Amino acid sequence: MLESHFSAQTQEPRLYAAWEQSGAFKPKADPEAEAFSIVIPPPNVTGSLHIGHALNCTLQDILCRFERMRGKSVLWQPGLDHAGIATQMVVESQMAQSGTHDSRRAMGREKFLERVWSWKEESGGTINGQLKRLGASCDWSRERFTMDEGLSAAVRKVFVQLYKEGLVYRDKRLVNWDPHFETAVSDLEVVNEERAGHFWHLRYPLENGQTYQFPIAFDEAGVAIEFETRDYIAIATTRPETILGDGAVAVHPSDLRYRDLVGKRCILPLTGRLIPIIADDYPDPEFGSGAVKITGAHDFNDYKVARRHDIELYILFDTKGRTIDADYIPEAYRGLDRFEARKQIVADIDTLGLLERVEDKPIMQPLGERSDVVIEPMLTDQWYVDAAKLAVNALKAVESGETKFVPESWTATYYQWLRHIEPWCISRQLWWGHRIPAWYDRAGNIFVEETEAEALAAASTMHGRDVDLVQDEDVLDTWFSSALWPFSTLGWPTQTPELERFYPTSTLVTMFDIIFFWVARMMMFGCHFTGKAPFSTVVIHSRVVDENGKKMSKSKGNIIDPTVLIETYGADALRFTLAIAAGPGRDIRMSDKRVEGYRNFGTKVWNAARFAQMNECTLWDAYDPKAVNHPVNRWIVSELTKATHGVEAALSAHRFDEAAQTNYAFVWGVFCDLYLELVKPLLNGEDEAAKAETRKTVAWVLDQILKILHPFMPFVTEELWEKTAEFGPKRSGMLMREAWPTLSLDLIDEAATAEVGWVVDLVTGLRSLRSETNVPASAKVAALLIGASKQTAQRLERYQAEIDRLARLEYSVVADAAPPGSVTFVLGEAIVAIPLAGVLDIDAEKLRLGKEIARCIKEIETVARKLDNPGFVAKAPVEVIEEQRERLASYAGEKQKYEAALARLG
Repeated sequence: MLESHFSAQTQEPRLYAAWEQSGAFKPKADPEAEAFSIVIPPPNVTGSLHIGHALNCTLQDILCRFERMRGKSVLWQPGLDHAGIATQMVVESQMAQSGTHDSRRAMGREKFLERVWSWKEESGGTINGQLKRLGASCDWSRERFTMDEGLSAAVRKVFVQLYKEGLVYRDKRLVNWDPHFETAVSDLEVVNEERAGHFWHLRYPLENGQTYQFPIAFDEAGVAIEFETRDYIAIATTRPETILGDGAVAVHPSDLRYRDLVGKRCILPLTGRLIPIIADDYPDPEFGSGAVKITGAHDFNDYKVARRHDIELYILFDTKGRTIDADYIPEAYRGLDRFEARKQIVADIDTLGLLERVEDKPIMQPLGERSDVVIEPMLTDQWYVDAAKLAVNALKAVESGETKFVPESWTATYYQWLRHIEPWCISRQLWWGHRIPAWYDRAGNIFVEETEAEALAAASTMHGRDVDLVQDEDVLDTWFSSALWPFSTLGWPTQTPELERFYPTSTLVTMFDIIFFWVARMMMFGCHFTGKAPFSTVVIHSRVVDENGKKMSKSKGNIIDPTVLIETYGADALRFTLAIAAGPGRDIRMSDKRVEGYRNFGTKVWNAARFAQMNECTLWDAYDPKAVNHPVNRWIVSELTKATHGVEAALSAHRFDEAAQTNYAFVWGVFCDLYLELVKPLLNGEDEAAKAETRKTVAWVLDQILKILHPFMPFVTEELWEKTAEFGPKRSGMLMREAWPTLSLDLIDEAATAEVGWVVDLVTGLRSLRSETNVPASAKVAALLIGASKQTAQRLERYQAEIDRLARLEYSVVADAAPPGSVTFVLGEAIVAIPLAGVLDIDAEKLRLGKEIARCIKEIETVARKLDNPGFVAKAPVEVIEEQRERLASYAGEKQKYEAALARLG
């Protein structure tokens, strides 16, 4: 006998161990089986999984289990990413807390890396354990790590080949610099956050006391009518500490106010250095004074202007963000933290009378994602990839349809980024990562080879003798090795059988925020090194937010831990919640309540199986769904066929939400709530033939349900597959090895659908009517069918007992007219009425509905005022605006429902 409930905490780990031990996660050996492969977006070895990982892995697992059941040879390639800066940060933080060492530099590179490898083993085991607890059916025998020797060899080969092809080079350019970690960081690792700030309006005196006429008043046509004489040009800056590195002041060529100043020079305050006034399209004449300072070594836009006009670049700060010892920096400001320098510089400029005013204004601050310190644009020597050339074939792969995005709308984002791509900075000033395979001799000559021995040989050939070389201290950007993931994990550059069979991979499932940082780079490297795009389909999913639509963050205290949800509600409940909410283009709102609701769905399936067992619903011999006679059984076979095809079509189109919703609607709404209730009289009746057929049909349909539900809720379905064999025929094996149901569309029985469908529509309509008119659930009411045809009257007579029980009726009958105080709805040619006199206080109900309508109108007006306010729409976060729109739609729907109910009461 089935237990009273499914224990996720004990049974899910047992079932997973059985799957893994059986080898069910490995690809089929059958060479005739169609290959299907997915590479997991490798989680960082920085601790544990978050809810976004749970969503991503759930969707991948659904696809893998689905395609296995469809007979394909499925490889889901697992692995972990070394995550350079993130992992180094975690380990350094641990060291600081332990007090064992002052810093990694005190420990030394070799000892520090030993410490990181130890952390990797601990963290990696935690992450894999969490993935297994979620039900991820990866082939763990093939697990890879981005710093495995095989993958490291692939990284070295790629770097060397790109260097020798002229696609990797060393250059001095502006980068995002994190002064805390003392390394360049990618755009992905920079968070732009609005913070309270200031605009300092400063005056730069003109050379030799020159003056000009500056317009200060204009007529209605915009013509200047009043002027003042100025011997300075005004600029505004949010970063006065950088004025020491100014190389020019720029104005727009069309700005008539400064036309006569272009080509002249002004005096840089505090330094006395003369800098040119230039014309460039970059300044906006409508913003501030229209004149901007050009600090080419510490601002990305200024850098471009400086390059166009050959303006000298002045580096101001060291790797920690302190002013350096340089001739162009006055001695008073050397060695100061950049923000201390700011205070001193502003005070001294004020003393000189050159501080015009200070304007309080919110500004966007670029912050290090990991360090939370202000990022400093820095001019440094770094290694770069010529991404524009590599992007050509990556673009062609999508333009030709070789690779498709789902939803297709993300194609535009991909095009936008790749068609405007900048050189990719791939070097990082870290210790944890792939060390750059470049060596230098004393003269600064560079030797790029895959091994030190090859570099020494190349240097010996060049010099005609053996020379000493020093390897580059930097490591490669994490995204560089991750870009090789689809083919390096399969053994490239060796032409392995796995590479031949599973590359290009079938589907990549990832989030929209790394289309450029990871997807595009995999496309570039895949096309360049293998001649093929690395995947045929890229499925982009939304992000998970909290129940209020807010982005999750530790500072907000709204982080949802997937492991806690799994331990509380089970993996199946979490998986189904994520899948059914994973619609394209919308955030997934998570809450414990939602997960609890879908745990109840699993319980519903379990209880349906218990019902089947208690009613001896088994398949002891062959079952032919085409041979079913009773209309109710023909109807459920028909509905199952529709649902199975619907789930399959939705999963094939990567519409996880539609597939889950189809499952939910059929299993709970059709099979459990309607069919099992409709067949109770048959199972308890005297017609032995109908009873036997119904028992077999219940068992057979339940089996098919377990199959189509398995990719979403693998644990409870596998457990039921195993347990139901105890009171029925023996199974051929595990459910996850079963074939996906292939039900002929001929099983769709229109006659049965029409007949039983009418019963369903009547019951559903009666339930809705009772709910809308606030009829107590315990109240027994009558249902009258007015104007019913002979066929309808016969249907009512045939299914009267089932209808009365399901709709909680005292009785149902064909009638000539509806008595006063009835509520009605139309079903086919008939009017269905429920007399409410004596059951409900009609006047009180009308009053209640009127109050509800008034409440909805008030809420609608309040929300509409917000959305009609341009200031609110301009300033409010996107998620807040979306939340208000959802509230407006919800209140409008409520109002419509109450108005319909009021109209029915007359």
